[in-house]
Parts: sequence; structure tokens; C-alpha cells
Amino acid sequence: MNNYFVILAAGKSKRFGKNFKQFYKYKNKEIIDHSVEKSLKSKLFKKIVIVSNNARYLKKKKYPKLITIIKGGRERSDSSLNALKFIKKYNPKNVYIHDAARPNFSIKLLKNISKNLKKNKAVVPVVNSRDSIKYKIKNEVFNLNRKNSLLTQTPQAFNFRELYKLAIKEKSKINDEATLFLNQNYKIKFIQGENSNNKITYLDDIKTTKTFHGLGFDVHRLVKNKKLFLGGAKIPFHSGLKGHSDGDVILHAITDAILGALRRKDIGTYFPNIKKYKNIKSPKMLKPVVENLYKSNFSINNLDINLICEQPKVSRYRNKIINSISKLTNLNKDLINLKGKTVEKLGLIGKEKAIACEVIISISKYD
Repeated sequence: MNNYFVILAAGKSKRFGKNFKQFYKYKNKEIIDHSVEKSLKSKLFKKIVIVSNNARYLKKKKYPKLITIIKGGRERSDSSLNALKFIKKYNPKNVYIHDAARPNFSIKLLKNISKNLKKNKAVVPVVNSRDSIKYKIKNEVFNLNRKNSLLTQTPQAFNFRELYKLAIKEKSKINDEATLFLNQNYKIKFIQGENSNNKITYLDDIKTTKTFHGLGFDVHRLVKNKKLFLGGAKIPFHSGLKGHSDGDVILHAITDAILGALRRKDIGTYFPNIKKYKNIKSPKMLKPVVENLYKSNFSINNLDINLICEQPKVSRYRNKIINSISKLTNLNKDLINLKGKTVEKLGLIGKEKAIACEVIISISKYD
């Protein structure tokens, strides 16, 4: 294993809108650390070289010993050449050049590159453009065949000696190492890249969705001669739930969970125990809360429900209840989970005198 991995991270991030995008927090870690961790985890490399003009900051991270930090250049091509000159003394067989601004590549892609590098001197991942492409020459604009248009990605891997020989002679600015090979009509093995391996250029490229969670809980006594409603569905049973409303513990818990995720107090704030809401149907309580959720540009990721009772058996009515909740919330059935829990005959629930429900909801804010 005589492979070396170079991470180019010396850019000033002028288009990003914030200084040094490589250190911007993305998916719970700095952008650069996604590349560092994946290259380490792959176990394909003898040494990993980070090219940066922020060495002092990076050294505080206390990376493993096989990671070396060197100074970057003014342009990307300068930084790449700095790295090649640095690792030359180790007599590497292959070198992988990667832009730190691409944190979403996979270890699977690294291994596929490594496999193809055994029989090729240059391996570059590419994807086809999803957009129609135009090409302008002076005042004329031409269509390019989208199927024949290749978008190159990194990491790009090369036989070190071949790449070094070309890079040391190149005087002009280049955007990637594949350009050196193409300019000399050298063969490159193009392999399928990954659509997720996008380059982060602007802050908008990594706008993350804000996710919130809410917890709902409700419990009601069971009383004879009352209809039982669970999740908005009428369930055949000898007793119903006592309450100021119809006592539907599932819909009450869902409503409270939504309000919790939205940070808007609780169900009692909006539907207090007053004459106006006497015997109100629980779907009428849930409806305005769900409508407000969607109007506020939130979507529901999933609902997880625990119905706590000895009887009726949840498994018997699970589909009926889930179908009802799906219609009331306009949520796909597959995003709703209903579990039945007993309390081993303990307390009021164990004596079949009450039913309780707890709900966790996940919601996301979108633009």
C-alpha cells in the first residue's frame, strides 16, 4: 500500500460568503473533517497530506501521525504542486488529489478508484449533467449533448510519477489534475462518480433543514356506556374514555407532540376545559394544529406512538388506527408507527380502568 491522499484546503472561500468554508460546521463536523475521517477509515493510504494556509488551526485538532499539514499556494494548482513536491521524497506509487469542498464522497468510491488504478495510470470519477448545457463562443451559443457532457469530481487518482512529470512542467492555472492528462492526450479511466459528491461552493449548497422533536402524553379513565375512539377511529369495546372531549388519548398526544415540536405550549392552552369545547371531537382539535404546522412550512418526518393499555389489543386495530391518523394528518402511513404496551396489570391501566398514550414526533422546517 503505497498510496498517498492529498486534501486541498487552502482556498479563501470568497464565493462561500464566510471565511474558510473548509472549517464550516456541516453534518455535525467541519467540512474538512469528513474527508479526513473517510480517508483514514478506508485504510488505503500510507500518508494523508492536508494542504492549507491555516496550519496553526489544524494542528490544534491533533490528527493521527500519518496526517501531515503543509502550506498551500495562491491557486489550487499551486497547492497541488506543493503537495506533489512534498511527497516525492517518500517515493509514492499513487497519489489521490481531493478537494476539501467535497465532503460527501463515499469510502465505496475510494475503493472503486483504487481497484481501477491497478490497471490504469489515471482514474477520475464523473457524472452526467442533469441540466441542459450551452456553450458560448464569442456571440454564438451552442447546445452540448448532455449525454456526452462529463462533470469531473474528486478524488482523482494517478500514478505519481506520471502526474508529477506533467505538473512540474505546467505553467498555467488548471482546475483539476485530469486537465494535465487531457492536455497531453494521455489516457484517463473515467468511472461512475456519485451524485451526492457535490462540490460546496456557496453557502446555499449546504443549507441544512432544521429538525425539531416533540413529546406528547395523555391518559384518561375508561367508563362504561361510552364509545371508544383511538386515533380518530371508533373501536368496538365495552367502555370509552372519560374526558371533557371524546377522550381520544392518541389524538391528544399527537396534538401535544406537534405543539411541543413547534414550541407552542400545550393542548390545554388552545382547548381549555370550558363549555365551548364540551364533548368536542378530537379530530377538530388536531385539525387546526396540523394546518398551522403545514402553513408554517414544516413537514412531519415521522410519528412514533405508544398506546398503553391492557385491552383492547392494539394488534387487532393497528391498521385501522394508522389509516385514520394518516387521513387526519395528511401523512403517509409508512411514516406512522403504532406500538402496543401493557403495564403488567399494575395500577389503573393494569386493572383496565384507564388508557394512556405517548407520542414522539419529528418535524422539519423547509424554505
